Amino acid sequence: MTSSFAPNSTSTVELKPSYNIPVVLLVASIPLLLVQPLVGGVIGLLGLFLMFQAGIIRLQFTATDLDLYRGDKLIRRFPYQEWQNWRIFWPGIPILFYFKEINSIHFLPILFDPNTLKACLEQRCPRI
Repeated sequence: MTSSFAPNSTSTVELKPSYNIPVVLLVASIPLLLVQPLVGGVIGLLGLFLMFQAGIIRLQFTATDLDLYRGDKLIRRFPYQEWQNWRIFWPGIPILFYFKEINSIHFLPILFDPNTLKACLEQRCPRI
């Protein structure tokens, strides 16, 4: 899905994974391993963990909910009617997706196509 993708609010849209953040962390950990082995190792492990998560976690926008899947198993359903606000931090280099429901706040690293994520959010959950 490209940045010009305009989802239909009744269709189900599954976001493609994005490995940008994990790759940047892994690349950044290499020189850090030489200077600060502990810090470089922690950042490298975080990069590997996020790469694994990007490969198995899926977000699906349905007509009424944002569904979070691990493989084929539905982990959590977030009904849009309970959303109060959302935001993508650092739109030029999207790193973090935040949304607030009536009873909870969620932060997710952007491990998905950020352009499609934003298009789906703007169409299905207009910001207040």
